[in-house]
Amino acid sequence: MIIKKILSPATSIISLFILSLFFSFSSKSDENNIKFYSEDNGILSIMYHRFNEHKYPSTNINMEVFKKHLEIVKNSKYNFLNPNEFDSKFKTSKSEKEVLITIDDAFESFYNEAWPHLRDNKIPFILFVSTEPVGNKGYMTWDQIREIDAVDFSLIGHHSHSHEYLIEETEENFILDIETANKIFKQELNYIPDLFSYPFGEYSKFMRDYISQNFKYAFGQHSGVIDLNKNKFELPRFPINEKYGELKRFKSIINYYPLEYKSLSPSEKQLTINNNPPNFKVEFFKEQKNLNNITCYSNEGDKWDKSKTNLSNQILTIEFREPFKPRRGRINCSLNDNGKWRWFGVQFPIKKN
Repeated sequence: MIIKKILSPATSIISLFILSLFFSFSSKSDENNIKFYSEDNGILSIMYHRFNEHKYPSTNINMEVFKKHLEIVKNSKYNFLNPNEFDSKFKTSKSEKEVLITIDDAFESFYNEAWPHLRDNKIPFILFVSTEPVGNKGYMTWDQIREIDAVDFSLIGHHSHSHEYLIEETEENFILDIETANKIFKQELNYIPDLFSYPFGEYSKFMRDYISQNFKYAFGQHSGVIDLNKNKFELPRFPINEKYGELKRFKSIINYYPLEYKSLSPSEKQLTINNNPPNFKVEFFKEQKNLNNITCYSNEGDKWDKSKTNLSNQILTIEFREPFKPRRGRINCSLNDNGKWRWFGVQFPIKKN
């Protein structure tokens, strides 16, 4: 938004008002929620898509493996978080970690395979729905979605209309896609879900700012554990599929805890030729001990390797070897905090030149 010229005192007041509205809009999603070291044990969110659809290994999980995942959670003495309580739980420091199950895309295989098991065992979850494919081959119908919406341990989330690569669309088309979904949700469910999941976990600062004005929370696809200091519109989830759902790895994931930080930059996660590689910086709380144990890995140049990190005065920076390559850049950092493993990750969508 550019105001080219101020012509009069009255115009000046109006212009300043417009600017204040703009900056209020654009900065809301950057606000940290708490900004004090909370010792929050966190909410560990896990993301699934398809069930027993083995021709899609990157988004599928074997149903028997899924059942074992749920047993691992139970045996670890962690509670499954009812998403209807997410808002209140997010805002408080949790003495015990909780696990949130999320399902993206509303594939028919979820309804046929996973839903009966979750229903019979009353295991809570969020189902993120994109409205355009509903009723198409391989997807759930609105009657099936309403059936799930009727129980008190599930929640329907917003996952856009088209589920396209919305980060590649114009700002106007992105907004149109969300508004189209809103109308359909209102028509089919009589409400608009207030939890959002970014398709492919990708978002620009503009997208995140818009979402922050229209939803309570938004989830990405970068790994990590939610604590009450995390940005409400950049919440992490651990993606699970056939490759990354192996039981030994899952047991490790379940035992991760939040790595709390004051701030993380850059705010703009979409990288272009002008900001790739990014100027990456994380400021931790002074109460966080053992930061010298932190280890980060990143995939710049499309090659995963140990990151070259520098830690000074609770601030971590990374010197990247080269720019990230399309389609996504990632950073994952872990900390052995006296035997308690803490984790956070970041995802950068890369804009093609």
